[in-house]
Amino acid sequence: MKARRRTGPTDVMKAIVYERDGGICVRCTTRHDLTIHHRVNRGMGGAREPWINQAHNLLTACTKCNSWFEDHPRESYENGWKVRQPQLPGEVAVLYPDGRLYLLIPDGVRRTTVAAAR
Repeated sequence: MKARRRTGPTDVMKAIVYERDGGICVRCTTRHDLTIHHRVNRGMGGAREPWINQAHNLLTACTKCNSWFEDHPRESYENGWKVRQPQLPGEVAVLYPDGRLYLLIPDGVRRTTVAAAR
């Protein structure tokens, strides 16, 4: 039987994302049951894109919020937790728990854009 090809982010990339996000879920701020969330879904034709597993397409999310993102697409797209193609994840700001919008950079840095008016 052929070994299954790994298509997710590397352990190093996961560590970069967890550190950038402060080790908390970017939506509810819990520190429990954390996972990596892809802003552009791998299953929507994105799996072949070289940036799909780079930090600007990844967020730290708990398993509950990861499911919530899928169940509440309008809010998820509005807050940058999900990104619609053909937009690229580096072009769409993400709302973080501190109420600010950040642009995410492929190397794992986030840059403040403007304070969210929410």
